Amino acid sequence: MSYNGAALIAMCGKDCVAIASDLRFGINQQQTTACDMKKIYEIHPHLYVGLSGLASDQMTLAARFKFRHNLYKLRENRNMKPETFANVVSTMLYEKRFGPYYAEPIVAGLDENGKPFITGMDLIGAMAPTDNFVVCGNAEESLFGVCESMYKPDLGPEELFEVISQCLLAGVNRDCLSGWGGVVHVISKDKLITRTLKGRMD
Repeated sequence: MSYNGAALIAMCGKDCVAIASDLRFGINQQQTTACDMKKIYEIHPHLYVGLSGLASDQMTLAARFKFRHNLYKLRENRNMKPETFANVVSTMLYEKRFGPYYAEPIVAGLDENGKPFITGMDLIGAMAPTDNFVVCGNAEESLFGVCESMYKPDLGPEELFEVISQCLLAGVNRDCLSGWGGVVHVISKDKLITRTLKGRMD
C-alpha cells in the first residue's frame, strides 16, 4: 500500500464538502518520479472519489467507478447519490476480497439537498461513514492528529479550504513518502473550488 505513497483527506462543512490529496508519485519507497500525480477523480460535479495505494490499481478502479456511474445514469436518468455510490464502491471491492485491489478509496460528495457525505474504506470495502473528516494513505497517523486539532464543524467553503489545506501540508511534513504539493477540491451546491497547493519539495 505504501509502494507509491499517498495522503488524502475529506472533510464536511456547512452545505459543502472538501477532498484533498498530495501530488507525489514515488516508486518502491525510494524514488520520486513525478509531482503531479492525480489521486482524486470526478464521478459527477457533486461527487468525487480519492484513491490511495498502488497507482495501477487506482487508475483501474477510477475507470471502473466512472463506468458504473455512467451505466447507472443511462438507466436511471439521474446522477448517483454519494451514499449509493459508496455502496457500489464497497461492493466492487468486496467482490475481489480474495485477491483485492491495493487501493483505499475516500468518497466525498453532496446529495440533491446539499447535505455532505464522506466515507473512508479499506481495501475490501468496509465503509466508515462520518460527519467530520476521514483520512487515508501513508501519513494517516499524522493527518489524524492535525485534523483533530484544526477541524471545526459547520465551516463555510473558504474556511473549509483553509483548514483542509493546512491539515494536508502539516500532515505530510512528517512523512517522506507523500507530499510535494497538493490539490484541494471544495464542492458546494452552486460551485466547485479547485486549488493547487505548493508544498515542500524535499
